[in-house]
Amino acid sequence: MARRLVDPPYLAFPLRVDAAGPQLASRSEHIRGQIEQVLFTLPGERVFRPEFGAGVKTLVFEPNDSPMWQVTRRRLLASLAEALQGEVDPRSLEVEVAGEDASLQIRISYTLAAIGHRDSQQFDLGGA
Repeated sequence: MARRLVDPPYLAFPLRVDAAGPQLASRSEHIRGQIEQVLFTLPGERVFRPEFGAGVKTLVFEPNDSPMWQVTRRRLLASLAEALQGEVDPRSLEVEVAGEDASLQIRISYTLAAIGHRDSQQFDLGGA
C-alpha cells in the first residue's frame, strides 16, 4: 500500500505487534495519542521528563467551575505546545475547557505544521 508524504506511517500507541508486524497509526491517530499522553500523565510521573504532562485526572477533586477551567486551559496550552513541537504549529493551538455537573469537556484544535491542515480532538472526562 503506497502512502503519501503528507500522511506518513507512525507506530501505534500503545505499541502492538501482530503476525504482520507492528501496527501503524495515521497522523491524526498519532497526534491524538500524543495529546492523550499529555492529558493523562501526571507531572513528575516520567522519571527523565518530570515536567511532562498535565494530569487532568487530578481534577476529579476540584470544583467544576470557570476558574478551574482557566487554570486547566493554561496548563494544557503550555504542556501541549512542548509535546507537539514539530507536528503542530504552536501558534495555532486552541484549548477550550468547560464542564457540566460531573463531567469535563476538553476540546483541542490545532493546525498540522507540515501541511497546514486544521484538526481538533474532543475529550469528555467523568460523568456517567
